[in-house]
Amino acid sequence: MTVTSDPTTVVTTRTPAHAHPLWRRWLLTREAAIVGLLVLVVAVALATVRNFDSPLTLTYLLRDTAPILLIALPMTLIIVTEEIDLSVASILGLSSVLTGVLTAAGTPFPVAAIVAILAGALCGVVNGFLVTVVGLPSLAVTIGTLALFRGIAVGLLGTTAITEFPEFWTDLAKALIPGTPIPVIMIPFALLAIAFAVLLHFTPFGRALYAIGLSKETAHFSGIDVARTKFTLFVLSGAVSGFAGVYFTLLYSNARGDNATGLELQVIAAVLLGGVSIFGGRGALHGVIAGVLLIGTLGSALRLAGVSGEVINIITGVLLILSVVSASVLAWARGRRIAAIGRRRLRRT
Repeated sequence: MTVTSDPTTVVTTRTPAHAHPLWRRWLLTREAAIVGLLVLVVAVALATVRNFDSPLTLTYLLRDTAPILLIALPMTLIIVTEEIDLSVASILGLSSVLTGVLTAAGTPFPVAAIVAILAGALCGVVNGFLVTVVGLPSLAVTIGTLALFRGIAVGLLGTTAITEFPEFWTDLAKALIPGTPIPVIMIPFALLAIAFAVLLHFTPFGRALYAIGLSKETAHFSGIDVARTKFTLFVLSGAVSGFAGVYFTLLYSNARGDNATGLELQVIAAVLLGGVSIFGGRGALHGVIAGVLLIGTLGSALRLAGVSGEVINIITGVLLILSVVSASVLAWARGRRIAAIGRRRLRRT
């Protein structure tokens, strides 16, 4: 049997970026642009916003963005595969409630925290099962479980709140790394960020995620277990969201069913702003971290400057829209350029 191929198709399935020098692949990217924009915003804020240079500003910025930073790690991997998880904030809220209920019942706090994290992983199992086994779209599934998990959380506590937690653990959640204004929570975040970065960028599992995002069918016929891979990601997302819920509870000494309502939108906005394509197959973790810090830094600077929360939300929304539109425009332009190169090569043959 003779197999023929269209030269244009061969060209379009390549990764053109790898034809460029390494410095260009690192510097001339959307991720590098976000890092540069973050540096610019910090520089302008330091020069123009009163008290922005205070160590307390950095402390509160990192404390407040820590849950978003944590949840954005597995969310990046999920969106790279062209899926989404809208239930992460509800899992955080449920984990927070379980932490409070178990602690109030006399359970040792470490045990309560582990149970809350395992409950988060179980929520991820539910999401993963419905998406990969039943075959439902992740958008529809996680909209449903967003309401389900939030409803369970509110049902467990109603309108009450638990505010009594062991002083050692609440102090630890608010503690700083000695000699710095950096919160201790940045240590587990850094360890998780390194683990997720290695997983995504330096392992066959990470390459499989990009392959799935580019084409599920091609990935399947290449020997990748698409269903199991996605299932694993949803479980990871649930577990990390559960951990974020434990931290959130200790930071604010408050377990409520409505904790972190709407946080999922901030996470997704940061991931997309950081250069991850909503259509899958593209993105890098350093860009996502820069995107989270950019949104957090911009919000902190604007609040110190006296700008209202509504205006800050509008600016964040505009940034998100511009990031999605710019990604689509760049993809369209890149496709036109690659197609043109393919046509020129075809004419030469």
